[in-house]
Amino acid sequence: MQDPNEDTEWNDILRQFGILPPKENPKDENEEMVLRLQKEAEVKPYERMNLKELEEAEDDFDEADSEAIEKYRQQRLQEWKCLQRRQKYGELREICGEQYVKEVTNAPKDVWVIIHLYRSSIPMCSLVNKHLSLLARKFPEAKFLKAAVNSCIQNYHDSCLPTLLVYKTAEIKGRFIGVTQCGGIYLKVEELEWKLAEVGAIDTDLEENPKKGIVNMMTLPVQNIPACEANNTRSSDAMKPHIT
Repeated sequence: MQDPNEDTEWNDILRQFGILPPKENPKDENEEMVLRLQKEAEVKPYERMNLKELEEAEDDFDEADSEAIEKYRQQRLQEWKCLQRRQKYGELREICGEQYVKEVTNAPKDVWVIIHLYRSSIPMCSLVNKHLSLLARKFPEAKFLKAAVNSCIQNYHDSCLPTLLVYKTAEIKGRFIGVTQCGGIYLKVEELEWKLAEVGAIDTDLEENPKKGIVNMMTLPVQNIPACEANNTRSSDAMKPHIT
């Protein structure tokens, strides 16, 4: 029997009259490879799912996908945990003296705590609070707090305000006391960000100090920073909040 796919003049005539079916085109190896690569590149349905959707659709996948799905689930779980850690705080919160030990001293050991002791009648304190609110949203992994100074420390002099304290593992890692150490009345949020980054409290994306030539008092050892006197009370003592 004659091969209908054979390239003969007679077969071509028979195809023209519809007696033979159209000749099959030979498979292109390049085309096959492209189709295979496209199939391999397809996003699996489970790669679009969150953890809850994966759990609900678990029975819909075949055995071949089970191992890949488990790996993907673990990956998504780690991503979720990381996101939860990073978004734990994200705002400047108000506390009072009675909460100081719980919120600051006893904060988790892996968390940096930045607390601002302020008085609402002092414009510089309002400016610092404004900047800290922005930084709290930018760096949600750090704990940003503010507290009215009267609720934490008795007889604290206005010349010592604003006071910014940076804690980790229940220890003061750095501090700003007064307008000058905080950066002056024209303080910009980028300048405050840089100061906190130098202490290690935040991981800034700034490449250089936005206020060059200014000595950063936060980088000096705590014991070497001049004490700020307030009604015969040394600032080193004042750093210990008065809890009533």
